[in-house]
Amino acid sequence: MNNMQILLFHVEPLKAAHIESLCKNLGIRTSQIKHEDYSQKLAYLAGIPGFPRENTDYTGPEFPSEMMVFANMADMLDRFLSEYKKAGIPPIGLKAVVTPHNIFWSAVDLYEELFKEHQAFQKK
Repeated sequence: MNNMQILLFHVEPLKAAHIESLCKNLGIRTSQIKHEDYSQKLAYLAGIPGFPRENTDYTGPEFPSEMMVFANMADMLDRFLSEYKKAGIPPIGLKAVVTPHNIFWSAVDLYEELFKEHQAFQKK
């Protein structure tokens, strides 16, 4: 079973459509994560068995930047990124891979961590 997936957070609709088209050609599922699901654990959002939806909806502000999260993409990540660049799709600054460490994080936790790292990187 192919369980490669890309989670999209606050991605502009036309860009999201281009990403979804690219992913369809590569056999990768995409999920546009709803604002109310930002408080859910990454494991749940990525469809990892044993992680049910928590009984809470996110009511905070929308993320100021787009975020893309890769799940089960180890063998395909480089190819996807190469095809993404070739397709001329505008970049998304905040990207992460679902790992055994961050599966317990909410999307908000991951966003905050990536945003801090991105800001620090931009200053260098």
